[in-house]
Amino acid sequence: MADNRIWLDVAFAEKDEAKAQGARWDPTARRWYAPRPGMIALDRWQARPDVPDLLPGEDRNFGSGLFVDLVPSSCWFTNVRSCVDQRDWERLRRMITNRADQRCEICRRGQDREARRWLEAHERWAYDDSSKVQALRRLICLCTDCHTTTHFGLARITGKSSEVFKHLCTVTEWPVTQADQHIDAAFALWKTRSTITWELDLSILSKAGIALTKTPPATERADLAGKILRRV
Repeated sequence: MADNRIWLDVAFAEKDEAKAQGARWDPTARRWYAPRPGMIALDRWQARPDVPDLLPGEDRNFGSGLFVDLVPSSCWFTNVRSCVDQRDWERLRRMITNRADQRCEICRRGQDREARRWLEAHERWAYDDSSKVQALRRLICLCTDCHTTTHFGLARITGKSSEVFKHLCTVTEWPVTQADQHIDAAFALWKTRSTITWELDLSILSKAGIALTKTPPATERADLAGKILRRV
């Protein structure tokens, strides 16, 4: 029997609605599809063109390896998932995981449902102190363990610092003293950068035809971050 499926772009928040309208999930391709033509109710999720494997201006070598990569508190609420149209986020997520061959780009492990290890997108940012611009330079596919390690501050808050510290030492082959020094330096840099109000540059996404959503202005982000830090 011929395969008449038609691929769809379904945002995670809309998956139940799409399923109710007849969409089906392909676990291998990790993508929703219409099983046959003419399913008008699914037209709203009609697939857009694939995102290019290399975004315009993206540096695939920027920020290689595993390291603690703390986002300044003044830059919170600017992660890519919250800054793009959710259907375009699905297109980005698919491109990121596919070009990494469904493997973490650091430890090279794949997804493991039993171990609750997933493949996730992480941003690598460049910070220009003179212009006070936070620019997206790369999107990288990380497993849950590597991703949690990069966000070591959040790991501390959620009680996962011991396990991610062990993961950092295992992957980097650093002795405990070197890992401790690296973490201390990362938090010192985070503290300095958090005093600056950064402007956001997502041009590598907009140049690839990704629809950006309105994000809180820099001053508002700083105020929101301050309120959160006072509660922690």
